[in-house]
Amino acid sequence: MGESRVKLADSQEEVQRFMKYVLKDLRALDRMLNEGDWFETDPIRIGAEQELCLVDQQAKAWPRNMEVLEKLQETENGNFTTEYAKFNLEINMEPLEFNGDCLSKMEQNLQKQVDKVRAATEELGGEIVLTGILPTIRKVDIDLKNQTPLQRYRALTQAINKLRGGDYDLRIQGMDELLMKFDSPLLEACNTGFQVHLQVGPEEFVPKYNIAQLVTAPVLASTVGSPILFGKRLWNETRIALFQQSVDTRTVGDHLRESSPRVTFGNKWVDESILEIFQEDTARYRVMLSSEVTEDVEKLLDEGTPPDLRALQVHNGTVYRWNRPCYGITDGKAHLRIENRVCPAGPTVTDEVANSAFWLGLMNKMEDYYPNISEEMDFDDARMNFVAVSKMGLDTKLRWFDDQRINAVDLITEELLPIAKEGLREAKIDDSDITEYLDIIEQRVTAGQTPSYWMLNNYASLMKEHGSKEQTLAAITTAMIKNQKKGEPVHKWGRARMEDLEHWKPSSLIVEEFMTTDLFTVQKDDLVEFTANLIDWRRIRYVPVEDDKKHLVGLVTMRMVFNAYSKSVNHDEGVVETVEDIMIENPITIHPEASIMEAMEIMNSQEIGCLPVVKNNRLVGIITEHNYMRIARRLLKVLHLNNEENEESEEN
Repeated sequence: MGESRVKLADSQEEVQRFMKYVLKDLRALDRMLNEGDWFETDPIRIGAEQELCLVDQQAKAWPRNMEVLEKLQETENGNFTTEYAKFNLEINMEPLEFNGDCLSKMEQNLQKQVDKVRAATEELGGEIVLTGILPTIRKVDIDLKNQTPLQRYRALTQAINKLRGGDYDLRIQGMDELLMKFDSPLLEACNTGFQVHLQVGPEEFVPKYNIAQLVTAPVLASTVGSPILFGKRLWNETRIALFQQSVDTRTVGDHLRESSPRVTFGNKWVDESILEIFQEDTARYRVMLSSEVTEDVEKLLDEGTPPDLRALQVHNGTVYRWNRPCYGITDGKAHLRIENRVCPAGPTVTDEVANSAFWLGLMNKMEDYYPNISEEMDFDDARMNFVAVSKMGLDTKLRWFDDQRINAVDLITEELLPIAKEGLREAKIDDSDITEYLDIIEQRVTAGQTPSYWMLNNYASLMKEHGSKEQTLAAITTAMIKNQKKGEPVHKWGRARMEDLEHWKPSSLIVEEFMTTDLFTVQKDDLVEFTANLIDWRRIRYVPVEDDKKHLVGLVTMRMVFNAYSKSVNHDEGVVETVEDIMIENPITIHPEASIMEAMEIMNSQEIGCLPVVKNNRLVGIITEHNYMRIARRLLKVLHLNNEENEESEEN
């Protein structure tokens, strides 16, 4: 949401006042479309927006965007801007004419800007990474303290919270399952993308927009890059599910009532014009934000000046279509654009431009092959393809024309890449650019090494070798940064290695990263015999005691169970039957955001072997001496490797 002069529409009067301006803008746009000479149709331009993550030396989210931006602005113009969270930044690229060497020029320009951000970030002690979801992101990172302190972000948060009215559950089922409560839409900031814009004329908007919807699934299948969130392996492109749920303002009601989320693929093919989409979004979604609008759109049109349509722009910025319709002004002339928001950031600038080339080529030629999309394919099939690909990536079978069920790899390599090549040639793109970028897509798809596959494959191998989730994710992120600096596309990347973790150390880590969350618990009324079996079956030494609402009420240790059985056998006391008879009431606990060092100090000073981890009065994990043995073992290995490297450098 780029408009900075916005605020919460916090009264019915303000909503009504702002809605009047939205309706005026819609009427003005209708007039402009009907009169026909308001919009630029030549030359056709393309543009892009690059979102990225800031990380520290531990490869963790680094909330320092305002400082990085300040350093950039000392020498640079306004191409750099903030994003929702302090650990994100955005680069807005200057538009280019869609012809000749525009693709290689886009790569050169974008790489230059990324390098500038990297240099400024490194000077302050951080790093940058291009990725759809930062593998090392933690729940502690999405606290509102990490929201960028600007009015438009505060207003957006207030608006979503006002409409939502309370905490939400995040539920995503993949290879693993993620179930968690969140109380802030800052969760959306876990997502970073690379958005590409294509300018279109008013008369071609409908077929082009429908083509964008059609090709979203196969393009996404070739680019998926966000498989991990909070240490869970979820969808191949988890951003799709996460974005929808993080800013969802709907409430549960009658199961027959239909309601669309503010993050949407859409509900049907477009029939008439771009106005149709704006009208639907105005009808479906309540005004969240307002702005001080002063322009008289009717007067401006009468004078021959295209209006900014500021009210419509603000409202459109709070509805998140994966293919977003856009209106803008360039050099005093109005234009229309389609913004592809589906591709994740990274893994390299070269990969991103290759993704853009694939999409742009299809957008420029697909209509010649499928001129009547809305008549030949059901919209629900296109939407289902999008969701299926988000989950399965290249392993998806897509519904295609003539009732085909076709594997994503075959569809891309045998049909869509040749069409994209034709489309780029018709746009008079240089042959060298066409070959370079579409070959990257073909090689990536043929090899099956999408960014998601690379991450998941490395996750499996590193976990098998080391068994450390937090260190595995740090190693993957560190390897991504190194590969991004080399610039080779992802299909050429090798394995991530633990040896890449030059700066890893536990002093800056928190309990959340190391605690055990796969818990086996008992309740007060459970039998001690059951608890003894649980300890034996699961090879554990500590069993938390909780009530029906997941509140921690006690703790049972293996030693307590043995003592209970010993007394029972020796008839020292009466028969012990229930957990309540032996448990420790009100055990010492720790918060998940506490440091590992603090947890170790508590356990050492209190001479205890474990700490239940509690947040909001609910049990969320447990940390034991076994966790610390793993930390120590890994730290010693890292220190050993660093010493070997130092010895080698001294010898050389």
